[in-house]
Amino acid sequence: MTNNNTLTAQDQATVRTAAYGAISLLAATGTPHKAATQASIALTSATGLVGHVLAAKSKDIDLKGRTVAELADHVLPALTAAVTLLADQDPAEADNFRRTVLVAIDAAGRSRKGEPGPVTAEMTRKITAALQPA
Repeated sequence: MTNNNTLTAQDQATVRTAAYGAISLLAATGTPHKAATQASIALTSATGLVGHVLAAKSKDIDLKGRTVAELADHVLPALTAAVTLLADQDPAEADNFRRTVLVAIDAAGRSRKGEPGPVTAEMTRKITAALQPA
């Protein structure tokens, strides 16, 4: 198993920005407080290397953007980069990251009553696609 020392500070910032950025993108599609709360609980419940990285107190999460489009331009590539760099270190941790983010976006989507709306469903599709590097 890999430990925190094998990821550079920049790598850890990328992982945190990607995960928390995915939450921000989903929060922008509907009920932001409920979505962010439920998804944040999922991220802070992660285990393994990913859990340690996401739980670390840090100010390096970079969620720039005045619009959802600008945020997506930053976060979606960060998701792909995070999966790629984790896969280079430990493929199991890349899978752990994917599952953690998918659980978080599922939790965010369940924060409202009924089925997720089309905007939330489309953002979920984009996040899921970004988690599958080419």
